Amino acid sequence: MVEDEDLLLTVLNSAEVIDGRPTDALTGEGAADRTRALGGRGTAAERARLRLVRDTLHRLIRRTSSDVGELAAVLDRARLRPAVSPAGVSWQLEAEPEEELAVRVVLAWSRVTAELPGRLRACANEECNLFLIDHSRPGTARWCSMATCGNRMKARAHARRRHRG
Repeated sequence: MVEDEDLLLTVLNSAEVIDGRPTDALTGEGAADRTRALGGRGTAAERARLRLVRDTLHRLIRRTSSDVGELAAVLDRARLRPAVSPAGVSWQLEAEPEEELAVRVVLAWSRVTAELPGRLRACANEECNLFLIDHSRPGTARWCSMATCGNRMKARAHARRRHRG
C-alpha cells in the first residue's frame, strides 16, 4: 500500500505552488524523466493522461466536483487478471503502456479512499496546492508539512490574535 500511496501523492503533488506561482512537474523540462522515475515511459501521451487524472482527483478530493467520468475513461480498457500461487491470489494489471501509470494512480486513489476514509485531503493552507494522507492516530493532520504550511498557518493565526488583542 505504501508504494501506491507514494505514487498517488507524487502525482497529486505534481502541481505545486512555489513562491505564489503554480507549477506543473508533468510538463516542461524534466517531465519525461520524472514520469519514468514513477515507473512510466515518459511519453507526452502518458503525461497528458496523468495530468487529466491528477486534475480530476484534485476536484474530487476538494469536493469541487463529483464527476468521475474521466477516471472511468482511464479504467475503461484496463483489466486486473487474477494469478494464483501457493501464497494466494494476486492481481496483475493489464493496461495499454501509455495508460498503465494513470490506471495505477486511479487504483491507488481508490484503495486509499476505501482503506483510509477521510484521510486523503488537501492541505489546509489555501495558498498551498499539495495533498496529504493522514496516518495520525486521531486523524487530525491538516497540513502537507508541519515545517512549512503548519508553521506558516500557526504564525498567521498567532499574529491575528495579537493584532486583535
